[in-house]
Amino acid sequence: MSDPFLSQKDDIRRRLERRYVGAVPHNQALNLRVVDYRPEHLSLALPYREDLVGNPETGVLHGGCITSLIDATCGGAVVMSLAAPRRIATLDLRIDYVRPALPHQEVICEAHCYKVTRHVAFVRAAAHHGDAASPIATSSGTFVVFRDEGRRTEDGAPA
Repeated sequence: MSDPFLSQKDDIRRRLERRYVGAVPHNQALNLRVVDYRPEHLSLALPYREDLVGNPETGVLHGGCITSLIDATCGGAVVMSLAAPRRIATLDLRIDYVRPALPHQEVICEAHCYKVTRHVAFVRAAAHHGDAASPIATSSGTFVVFRDEGRRTEDGAPA
């Protein structure tokens, strides 16, 4: 049975990619793509590219690219958890690298924002090649959630 909301989901995915991935130059440079989304969750993919390889002898993606993927996905999960758009920033991101990424394969990161307080959001994530039970890296992070509506500059703009 086909999903009657598939076209809407595809439209939402394109808007997420344009507003979240496309609006952040580093995410755009890495060519991140939205894999899945739902409230409190986001999955992004990092396509394999030769120019992102950290060690030419092994063909393994550079760890910094994996870090960027995890940070972007965690931030996106926070955005998917908020009732209204807010500015966020990474406070702390702990990453445990379990094993190297395999050459010539994209990396998928799945993040879940499990708690949002007045000023801080808490997130867990895992990066893998399609099997979450076999992670490349796992992560936990905290993000500040800015509440701009209360502070204004002299001209009335958010501070």
